[in-house]
Amino acid sequence: MPLIGQNNLTGKSDFLIVNRISLKTLLILEKQIGAQNVFYLTEASCPLNPSIENYLKSKSSSGIAFNTESTNLNDFQAFLTTQLAEGKTIIYLPSNVAAYKGSICHIPEHIMEALGDFDIPPTPVYVGNYGSTILNAELPLDAEGTPYVAILPKLAPGPNIAARLTGAWLEASADKLASLPQFNQSLATALYTGMKQHMNARIIDGIDDSTMTFGNLLGISMLFAERLNKITADRRVGIILPPGKGATIANLACIFAGKVPVNINYSNSESAFKSAVRQSGIERFITADTFVRKLQSFPWPLQRDLILMERELPTSRAQMTFAEKVKLFALKFFPSSWSSKIFKPCELSPDEEAILLFTSGSSSEPKGVPLTHRNVLGNIAECASRIDLSPDGRFLSSLPVFHGFGITIGLFFPLISGHDYVTYPSPVETKRLGELIKLHHTELVVSTPTFLRGYLRRCPADTFSQVRYLIVGAEKLPEDLARSFVEKFSIMPLEGYGMSEASPVCSVNFPNLNADRNATIPSMKKNSVGALLPGIAVRITDPYTGALLPINYKGMIWLKGINIFGGYLGLESLNKEIFHDGWFRSGDIGSCDVQGFLRIEGRLSRFSKIAGEMVSHEAVEQALNKAMNINDQDTERSLAIVSIPDKQRGEALAMLSTSIKDYIPQRIMSLRYALLDHGYPPSWCPKEIIYVPHIPTLPTGKLDLGECRKIVYKALNLKQDF
Repeated sequence: MPLIGQNNLTGKSDFLIVNRISLKTLLILEKQIGAQNVFYLTEASCPLNPSIENYLKSKSSSGIAFNTESTNLNDFQAFLTTQLAEGKTIIYLPSNVAAYKGSICHIPEHIMEALGDFDIPPTPVYVGNYGSTILNAELPLDAEGTPYVAILPKLAPGPNIAARLTGAWLEASADKLASLPQFNQSLATALYTGMKQHMNARIIDGIDDSTMTFGNLLGISMLFAERLNKITADRRVGIILPPGKGATIANLACIFAGKVPVNINYSNSESAFKSAVRQSGIERFITADTFVRKLQSFPWPLQRDLILMERELPTSRAQMTFAEKVKLFALKFFPSSWSSKIFKPCELSPDEEAILLFTSGSSSEPKGVPLTHRNVLGNIAECASRIDLSPDGRFLSSLPVFHGFGITIGLFFPLISGHDYVTYPSPVETKRLGELIKLHHTELVVSTPTFLRGYLRRCPADTFSQVRYLIVGAEKLPEDLARSFVEKFSIMPLEGYGMSEASPVCSVNFPNLNADRNATIPSMKKNSVGALLPGIAVRITDPYTGALLPINYKGMIWLKGINIFGGYLGLESLNKEIFHDGWFRSGDIGSCDVQGFLRIEGRLSRFSKIAGEMVSHEAVEQALNKAMNINDQDTERSLAIVSIPDKQRGEALAMLSTSIKDYIPQRIMSLRYALLDHGYPPSWCPKEIIYVPHIPTLPTGKLDLGECRKIVYKALNLKQDF
């Protein structure tokens, strides 16, 4: 049904604000309310869509325009109040703006604020346009699809109307996308269908430039799935492989066999590996003999527990059984409806576990993050609703598959969408990666700020000339680094935000549109991690009291959407703390503006409450870098802030430093004055400085917070309660 929420129309003082509009949507609303009862409101400086404007003129519809710069809003409010008192339903019509696909609303920010200043409690109306496939779950308004109009409950009187409107629209978007029928399938079915439809798409091996079509990849993976079911009856199977054909086949085989792939972080410590094995209960591990020999320092399981791909996969047709040859023939020449019956990819409930990831363990023992088929497919749909690749656009897949983005977007997304993708086993070898980006004209590259520094040092200026999206995450993107990248490569790194628990992408900046229209909805904002993807909602609470705040206030970020996981593996008590009424507490502090752009201040664990003030460790680290004249582009971190207890002020700051060894009290005093000279408060000055030869970090460049705390607490003889 295209319209829901009719019961939220009272017929008295209804002031409807629509997030975006099409003529089809307008007709749906008019039919419900009655054209004779509608009074239209527009903003004069931003013209309407021509089809809507022509329709309103042909009907001699009642309405009025205001101008945010010249209209006396108090007088105008009185006029609108009179219209409402006469029984009219006022509908604000968004203008004909230029907006990147997937934008939550088509109302410029200054107009949103002006609508709130009328001080008339509005009724939000959410308009979406939905398709029937995963990759086109949310469509532009002018595309063929099913219009969806939800009349939401009227907002309570009070301030922050613009922010509350956005919050309501985001939640309606999340609820609707989660209910779409295309997510009532398994990841196995989606992968099989996508690869069968794009048999000639290719995976390109960046080591030797060899290629394999999706058709051959699908056939080998299905054969391996059958053999895998004969080898082990275990539900979860470990995979210890870098990005490439081997990791792709191993993960596909597990999915097609109805098993849960558990990709192991082979760069983590032995204790982290043993923790993942213990928590997941895995006993068998897919790997390759060549990788075992290459990674000799890894604490490999016993040989009997390893499933070596070279010994299980047929290397030629001569090694295949007659039945296997028949199945490959059917796969290649029969339609999906027939070939799927022969191969029988395992069809599971969309709410069953599809993959199991482990957090980086930057602040504690790695936690298991089970993601369902619905979670993974939902996040792919959310990303596809924003990312706009050409039909022959290619992915660069160099992030490890034990990383959420590496497996969901770097592996499953191109296989379902039919895009070629280039693999390389290491994100660190930026010189070779730069060569692959140029050679294969990749359009989508995902990296971290740590790895961007390698591109700056090792790659020529034309490396990214064909790249449309250079998306970075995992750590904050320093402004100087972004500026240097633009100066050398003429491309802006697009900062995003995500976490394993969100399957993993939540928000991304995109290049702003160059449009001739009067108004443009931004798709990138400075100091933000981008607008929330379609289908993801946000809520903000006070991090200490839990009180609900407007979304544009700084506080604890809670998320809701089809992509949000159901809880950590085996941590029921923690799960009860982090979920409330369908919302997930992210652990991050930040805010969201009226156009859905997130700003992240840092993890709550990276804040100290000093004399009642919330102090961000990341902000302090940036301030100290300035005060100490440390270049943001330096490859190695030279300092890190850790919170320590303080009897007088509750908490204080301790700094790990690779440069300060001696005369600590004098250096602390000098830092205090330097911070003050730069305009920073005295509470940002570290109380203690501890010298270390290097700052503990994870392979992605993230701080190893747990190790940093251990060093500080041991050096200061503090009781460790973590």
